[in-house]
Amino acid sequence: MIFDLRFQWPITSDLAELRDRVRVFGTGAGLSGQRLLDLVIAANEAATNVLQHGGGSGTLTAWSDEVGVSLEFVDAAGTLTDAHLDTGPEPAVGHGAGLWLIRRLCDEVSLERVAGMARLHLCLHHRVRAGA
Repeated sequence: MIFDLRFQWPITSDLAELRDRVRVFGTGAGLSGQRLLDLVIAANEAATNVLQHGGGSGTLTAWSDEVGVSLEFVDAAGTLTDAHLDTGPEPAVGHGAGLWLIRRLCDEVSLERVAGMARLHLCLHHRVRAGA
């Protein structure tokens, strides 16, 4: 497990590349099995939201520390709001399933609006002891 990893990538329509990068990053940060899959699925859903409901492009920053793995998706258009995260106990019909899924896969999900941008922060906690 390697701490203090930090990477940044543009969010583009090539979601397969983004998933591959997140998978490699998560593995290097010590995730495996279901938690690694959770990270990749959540990243794909968040990037899809930026592309479809945000400004169509953005940035993904990924880092790890002793607490866990974090991903931050920046929607430069700033169209994502807290209302997008408040999808209720079940996904809405026709929309909202991606953010509903993200809220279930990640230990923490928050949205911050700063200077006309929206930052969606996802965190997966994992134990730092080998074999734990």
